[in-house]
Amino acid sequence: MALTDDAIDKIKTMIVEGELAPGSRLPKEEILAEQLGLSRNSLREAVRALTAMRILITRQGDGTYVSSLEPHLLLESLSFAADVSQGHAALQLLQVRRLLEPQATGLAAALLKPKDLQELRHILNRSRTVTTVEEFVAHDTAFHLRIVEAVGNPVLSMLLQVLSTRTQRVRIVRGTKTRHALDNAHQDHEQILHALQSRDALLAASAATVHITAVEQWLAASLTDTPSRDVEDGPPRCAFRQFR
Repeated sequence: MALTDDAIDKIKTMIVEGELAPGSRLPKEEILAEQLGLSRNSLREAVRALTAMRILITRQGDGTYVSSLEPHLLLESLSFAADVSQGHAALQLLQVRRLLEPQATGLAAALLKPKDLQELRHILNRSRTVTTVEEFVAHDTAFHLRIVEAVGNPVLSMLLQVLSTRTQRVRIVRGTKTRHALDNAHQDHEQILHALQSRDALLAASAATVHITAVEQWLAASLTDTPSRDVEDGPPRCAFRQFR
């Protein structure tokens, strides 16, 4: 593994120092291996690893290229780590989301166009017609990501997309196990949208903070075995049926 790590570092150095520019094609395997003083096996392992990180792109029958190296593209490599996060790691993801998303929501208040606000209204309307918690969370995710997209920062959008979509599991579990979770989520969404329609950045950021914090607090309580105030004692989907 040390040899592979060395190979990765050498290729990264070539990219950082400008020897390999974004979009450029890597030299042939035997030439690059000799140039870097590596075995071809070590070089292949390094290329596989860097391809998984989206730093390199392999084109079948054409060769290996340096990617565009755009930050939002490279952030996609965080998806797997977030996918498998559970327990305290998932809580940390929610904490990061709480630090970033309310600020993005506040910024969006001045940037959302009337058609964007109409689309957000349609998303919330559709979320009231779903029949499962999973469907509701999908609409919840779409609502928040649409707001963030208005900021126009692809790095922020990708980072929050990773954080939002990869914490879906937590939100689904909470929706099936806690009393009034979906009712409260709908109310939170309405408050966020109202603030955005009013172009009130501070109110929008505050509403988003309250909304995200509710999930974070529930998970924190469940990890410490502290009963949450809205834990459902009855059948898991009872709260959702009452909501509908």
